[in-house]
Amino acid sequence: MLITVTRSGGLAGFEKLRALDTSGRADAAELEKIARRAIAPVADGYHYRITVDDEVLDLQDPCLSDTQRELIRTVLGEGA
Repeated sequence: MLITVTRSGGLAGFEKLRALDTSGRADAAELEKIARRAIAPVADGYHYRITVDDEVLDLQDPCLSDTQRELIRTVLGEGA
């Protein structure tokens, strides 16, 4: 299994992309199990795409900050 993670943001705004092939690893089964759980959708969870000008952010409930929740609540409640 090939697992890829991209991290972006932070103070410097750098992007870091790494891929890990689990083939032949002693911990392959455990890593693959973790990966499957990590990407599984949350039962009855909402997915959000927030677009601000040209910036796009994809989010999934319950992994939202308080600020993101406030923005979503305001836009969904008052937006056209």
